[in-house]
Amino acid sequence: MSKRLSRYIGINVFTAIMVALIAIIGLDLVAGIIDQMGDIKGNYRFTDVLIYVATKLPSTIYEYIPLASLIGCLVGLGMLATNSEVVVMRASGISLIRIVFMVFKPVVIFVFIAALIGEYFSPYLDQLADSRRDYLRKGESALDSTSGFWAREGSEFIHFNAVFPGGVLFGVTRYKLDDKRQLEEASFSSRATFNKTEGFWVEENVSSTLFVEQQTYTRKWVTREWQTELTPEVLTLNILPADALSAGALSDHIEYLDERKADAAKYRLAFWEKVFQPLSILGLVLVGIAFVFGPLRQATVGYRVFIGVLFGISFKLISDILGPLSIVFEMPPMLAILAPILVCFAIGLVLLRRAG
Repeated sequence: MSKRLSRYIGINVFTAIMVALIAIIGLDLVAGIIDQMGDIKGNYRFTDVLIYVATKLPSTIYEYIPLASLIGCLVGLGMLATNSEVVVMRASGISLIRIVFMVFKPVVIFVFIAALIGEYFSPYLDQLADSRRDYLRKGESALDSTSGFWAREGSEFIHFNAVFPGGVLFGVTRYKLDDKRQLEEASFSSRATFNKTEGFWVEENVSSTLFVEQQTYTRKWVTREWQTELTPEVLTLNILPADALSAGALSDHIEYLDERKADAAKYRLAFWEKVFQPLSILGLVLVGIAFVFGPLRQATVGYRVFIGVLFGISFKLISDILGPLSIVFEMPPMLAILAPILVCFAIGLVLLRRAG
């Protein structure tokens, strides 16, 4: 009987979360397509906009799973409460704590999906989507300083039109300065690939101009070896925003920056956001359960959805504000991320205790 009841609650909650997630993602996809329409130029067409938005889909799912879990819990469990099924469960001796754990079971599936996406799929696909868009808009053309990615290594300044995952670059422009900060050499290669075995880049279709006193000399190569510390991993860490990186990559980069006594605050903040996201999902769901058994027991489905969206957005805004503030005031980023989550658990537990 207990297993059948747990399955019944789980199916209702899981279905409600899926419906909420699909609805939220659908709205976000439409907004994303509209937003990208202004970037259409060159070889970047409407079909490429659709591909770009679709490639970004895992990141969208990762971002909205917490909100969808809260709304799904309010709707799924709320429907059972509206039909008096929860009352029957309580009258038959099922404790409130057992119902909470029954609701948590399907939510854990979404926690696992979010962790999987954030660690393995989202970073790669985000870089692929942005690189493909940049390549289609600029291709292998020479420097376009208004977009792309800049890097500096010693006395050399480098610009990339597009940085694809796996070690493929397009439109590589390099400026080398002498000791007097005067331009010594400027080169352009249409493409560069990383040789993982030897640990260097191979530039293709290279054109180089040397500046010697009042004269210039031009040289060309079909391929040219490029020795640099800018590995594909280093470029990925620099072109992607910190919150788009995996927890493993963030941990390694934080360790690297700490060894060199460099500022790692934004990466540490993003790391703790990744680590505590499962807790944030469970905290929001606990609040949703507490609302169903407490203030929203007799509320309509529409009102529950409204409260869920309002609370979820408020939680996100507070988290987004506390994070940067922790960097400004030099507070531990872990506490800034954990504080709203602990508040959620506290609210949920207090309301459940009153309902019980």
